[in-house]
Amino acid sequence: MISFMSKKIRWGVLSTANIGVKKVLPAMQLGRYSTVTAIASRDLARAREAAGLLGIATAYGSYEELLANPNVDAVYNPLPNQLHVPWTIKAAEAGKHVLCEKPLSLTVGEAETLLAVRARTGVKIGEAFMIRSYTQWLRLRELLDQGRIGELRSVMGFFSYFNDDPANIRNNVESGGGALMDIGCYCIHASRYAFGGQPTRVVGLVERDPAMKIDRLTSAMLDFPGGHAIFTCSTQLAPYQRMHFLGTKGRIEMEIPFNAPKDRPTRLLIDETGDIFGGGIVTEEFPTADQYTMQGDAFSKAILDNTEVPVPLEDAIANMAVIEAVFRSAETGGWEKL
Repeated sequence: MISFMSKKIRWGVLSTANIGVKKVLPAMQLGRYSTVTAIASRDLARAREAAGLLGIATAYGSYEELLANPNVDAVYNPLPNQLHVPWTIKAAEAGKHVLCEKPLSLTVGEAETLLAVRARTGVKIGEAFMIRSYTQWLRLRELLDQGRIGELRSVMGFFSYFNDDPANIRNNVESGGGALMDIGCYCIHASRYAFGGQPTRVVGLVERDPAMKIDRLTSAMLDFPGGHAIFTCSTQLAPYQRMHFLGTKGRIEMEIPFNAPKDRPTRLLIDETGDIFGGGIVTEEFPTADQYTMQGDAFSKAILDNTEVPVPLEDAIANMAVIEAVFRSAETGGWEKL
C-alpha cells in the first residue's frame, strides 16, 4: 500500500541497464514525489553494486523478488525492448504501477495486450518519453496553443548518433534494435504531440546495415490532417538532434530536443519576423533541470493524485502504429494508411 503520509512513491527498478543507473535513477532520487528503494538484477552482485552506487536500500538477485516486495509502489522497466511487455504484465499483476522505457513494445498487437492488464489490475502503465514532462516541451505546447506561430503546418526533425558495435543491443534486430525503434520513435512522438493527433498515412525509406540487418538510416513523411511532418534518424551518422515547428506566422526551433542537458539551460528559438538571417529571433531560456527527475515526479504525482500519467498506453499504442506503418511503407514503396 502506498504511504500517503510521505507523499513519495517508492520505486523499484528491473535491471541495472545503463539508462537507468547512469541517467534515470540518480535523477529520480532527487524527486519531490519519487524515491528509489529497490533494484533487481539477474546477477545479485551487479544489483548490490548499483544499489551501493546510487544509495538504494535493497538489492535483489531476481526480478520476481522485487515484485514481491510490498514496500515497492511502482516499477521502472528499462529492460531490453523484447522484455518490456512481459515484465510490465508481471509487475502490474503484482499490483505495481509501471513506467516502461520506450518503445513500450515490439508491435501494436503486443502493446494492446496491456489494455486488458491495466483494466484488470487497476494500476497505471505509461511509456517513458521523458520529454513530455520537461519544461521546453511544455512551453512548446503553450506556444502552439496560443497561436504564437499561427497555424502549425510543418514539423521537421533529425536525430542521430554513431554506434556500429554488433554486440550492442541497439544493433540487434530480435531485440527491437535499429534507428526507428530507438530514436525515430522520438521524432514520431514529437510530431504527434505538436499536431495533437495521429497522421492518416505515412511513407518511409529505410537503409539497413548489411551485416546486422537493423535499419541504420530511416526517413519518413507523416501526413496529418493539419500538415506534414518529416524526419530522418540514424544510428550510423554524426551525433545530432534538432526539431523545427513551422506555422503560418512564424517558426520555433528546439536546439536540444531529446537529450536535454542537466548541467546547463535549454533554449527555444522563436522567429515571427521571417528574417532568414536570424535577426528576428526571440530566445526563451529554461533553467537547468533534469528531465528524468521531472518525469519521475510527474508519473509519481499522477499515482498520488489518481490522474492520468504523461504518456498513457493509448499514446504508446498510437506511436507504435506509426512505427509499424513506416516499416511497412519501406517494404511496399508506397503510402501506408494507419
